[in-house]
Parts: sequence; C-alpha cells; structure tokens
Amino acid sequence: MKNKIKRVVILTGPGHEDPEFIVPWLVLPAEGIEVEVATSNNLVVIGKHGYPAKPTITLSDLVSKNYDAVLVAGGYEAPDRLRQKTEVIKFVQEMYKKGKIVAAICHGPWVLASSNILKGKKATCYPGMKDDLINAGAKYLQQAVVVDGNLVTSDRPESTGFWVKEIVNKLK
Repeated sequence: MKNKIKRVVILTGPGHEDPEFIVPWLVLPAEGIEVEVATSNNLVVIGKHGYPAKPTITLSDLVSKNYDAVLVAGGYEAPDRLRQKTEVIKFVQEMYKKGKIVAAICHGPWVLASSNILKGKKATCYPGMKDDLINAGAKYLQQAVVVDGNLVTSDRPESTGFWVKEIVNKLK
C-alpha cells in the first residue's frame, strides 16, 4: 500500500520571521510533504524582512481532519495576532487533541500558550517569552528544539533547520 501524502499548514501573519516561514515552506515539499499557508482573510502578508507569504487558505476555513501537522511561524507580530483569533485557537486545540503534530518556533509558542495545551509539557521558545510558557504550565527548556509527544517547539530563527528536521522526522 502506498503511503498517504502528509499535509501540513503553516499559520502566519504580518511581521512573521521570514526564515521561520520560508524554510519549512521550501523544505517540506522537497521531502514529499504537501504544504498549505493560512492567513487571515486569505491576504498575502509581508515578513519582518520584506518577504511575502502567499496564502492557499484562510484561517477561518481550516479543518483539522485535512492536516497531519500545524506549524506556527515566529516573529513577534504574527503570533501575537494569530493567538487573538478564535478560529486559530480552536484549530490548534483540535490538532493537539487528535494527536497531530503541533509545531511552533520563536514567538510562535504564544499561540500554544493561548490554546492551553502546554500544561505539563516540555517546550522552548524565544528566551524573552519564557515566562509566558512557564505561566502556561510548560516546563521551559533552554534548547534549540524540544519534542514532547506531538509538540515540536524551537527557540529562534537560527534553529529553524533543526526544527524543520524534527517535524519531517515525526511526519515520516
């Protein structure tokens, strides 16, 4: 029987950290993984360094059964905007409850904290927001990448390659 093609969706918004969006967007398809990009109102969003992220779906149209993983790109502004959207919180919670991969990098774990899925879990994030993870009930680890069950978190843009490698390993 042929393996089913894995599908992931990257959630992003204006001001995302460009490499944290671009690297998974380029690497995952090269690994045979289908990638969709979700933004609010299906609008192209511009990253901190000027690179656009063109959506294939709007945040309000996300359905957890359609994906094997959800990735939250970092940057300060994009995750802060994403965590204020009810449809994002609901989607991330559904993905987590179904045992699907929930991955976030840099400030992306803010979305996980707002989704109330970090209690008792090991996780990492951008060092400046570690108190947010701790206050959400996570055990903060100062590491490049932390994997705990179906959660894959990473700390900063320089760790993006390691983060994506862990996501690929979990998907395969």
